[in-house]
Amino acid sequence: MANTIESDKIFIKSIFEMWYRIPEYQRPYVWGTDQINDLLDDVSFAQQQNKDSEYFLGSIVFQKKQIHSSDGSEYTENDLLDGQQRLTTLFLLTAVIRDITDNKIRKATCQKSIFQEANPDDNIPERLRIVFDIRDEVRDFIDKYVKEENGTKKDKLKELSKNSKDLSIKNMATAILEMHKYFRNSEISIDEFFPYFRNKVLMIYVASEELEDAFKLFTIMNDRGIKLRNSDILKAMNLREISDDTKRNNYAKDWEDIESYFEENFDTFLAHLRTVLVKDKARLNLLDEFEKNIYAPTKYDRETKTYTKLVPLLNKGEDTFEYIKKYKQYYIELFDTSHYDEYSSYKFDNLLTVMRATLPADFWISPLLRFYDKFGNEKLFDFLKKLDNKFSYDWIIQYTPTTRLENMGKIIDRIGSVSSTDELFESNVFDVEEHKLLNILEEDIYGRRFARYILYKLDYLYSGEDEKMSVPKTISVEHILPQNPKEGSQWKKDFTDIQIEENKHKIGNLVLISRRKNSSQGNLDYDKKKEKYFQKNIDLFRNSLRILTLNDTWTPKELEENQRSVIEELKKHYC
Repeated sequence: MANTIESDKIFIKSIFEMWYRIPEYQRPYVWGTDQINDLLDDVSFAQQQNKDSEYFLGSIVFQKKQIHSSDGSEYTENDLLDGQQRLTTLFLLTAVIRDITDNKIRKATCQKSIFQEANPDDNIPERLRIVFDIRDEVRDFIDKYVKEENGTKKDKLKELSKNSKDLSIKNMATAILEMHKYFRNSEISIDEFFPYFRNKVLMIYVASEELEDAFKLFTIMNDRGIKLRNSDILKAMNLREISDDTKRNNYAKDWEDIESYFEENFDTFLAHLRTVLVKDKARLNLLDEFEKNIYAPTKYDRETKTYTKLVPLLNKGEDTFEYIKKYKQYYIELFDTSHYDEYSSYKFDNLLTVMRATLPADFWISPLLRFYDKFGNEKLFDFLKKLDNKFSYDWIIQYTPTTRLENMGKIIDRIGSVSSTDELFESNVFDVEEHKLLNILEEDIYGRRFARYILYKLDYLYSGEDEKMSVPKTISVEHILPQNPKEGSQWKKDFTDIQIEENKHKIGNLVLISRRKNSSQGNLDYDKKKEKYFQKNIDLFRNSLRILTLNDTWTPKELEENQRSVIEELKKHYC
């Protein structure tokens, strides 16, 4: 018999008469407070405008499965493929209303919508309306804070909302707290809101018994407010390749752990791995890059106008999961682990801090991950220094983003072809032209995109290796000699107008401060500016401290000496 795809509208009351499972390949619960408030506002507004009107909330897609219970009964459970963010929110909302209402009948209605109580006399087992298969910790959370009466009032939720390492639990706890806050602070009547919510709020469901059809629907339908990401579909695609249920569940949990670690930067991490494999600029979206350039790469012959299949760079299924797990561990070891013990200094950590805080893009991360994969800690700092110099050089001399990406690809390619770090470092992939760089740095740099990076780089170069650098919330570039000194000021006595114009925007006259610029204080004479403006705002910047500690005055002599000093320091580092 041919498979059929069902579609119809369904009200909230009927939604929670059915059984659902959130499969292991689904993403974590990620709704935030804005989306929670939007939903509650929308439903409340619709009810207040016209209590007899219907309110459409979105769509859900699921695969219907016949489940045979251990008690011999049979029931339909729906694998929720799209719409789980919204349905989970409605599930949490039902629990919150159960716990804030004094109406016993309403409490019972909510509890029945959350789970079926066991009745041994009639051979009825206990069963949750929504089973969360994404991980055990989430199921435990649902049992304790959703299924249990008054569970949404427990004080522990505040701690989970702030500190839980599990993304789903953290966001569910936050959602519950936000719902309580919403009803507590508004004049909405639960007596009016809940009947409307149950009987007038509806969704459209699309259901299929065949997984293949359900997956097709999964990839084309989006939940309102939270679109399916490429990583969601990539996960589902790879889980389908694993036939063993235990392995599939374990890999799904591994994936969620990785996704929880990276949160909204997960797709970016996967893009880094794509670059490691392909060694070229991405020309397609992330999913297509994996499908066409990693799993099924081809080579185009211009003469014959035909494509030749190449060996996959990575296989679907277990290979992909293991590859992603491996690189996630590399990422932790590089970015979330101090390297002080290995180098007896913070030079690696500090340079990484500079790069992450001030470089304009992060596609230097791919070659760093690839180097670590092949050589581990062997000359890791030397590689990072060369990588930073090459990446920043390409940016400063204004190579196009495409060229800069290609140069990072060349480094990845060379890492794969060499047999030692020495061979890698001797290659030309890190080459910079000293005169081009120095010509730019010796000119006016204020207002250039790279100015903050170069000044922070100087902080790094002047910092001691035994002290770890930190990034203040605000970083501003400040002139020592003001841009427009006032007539009658000491500046006007020490500098001619020509000297001011020639030197004010040069690197030797610029420092970083940890506050927003203040034009009135920025025009003070040097001694007052140093005392009232700089003193409390440069403690985190070594270069700024160095200049203001060494110089009691700031005349053309001090400015020119500092210009020569910082240029020489940068020259030693780059060349």
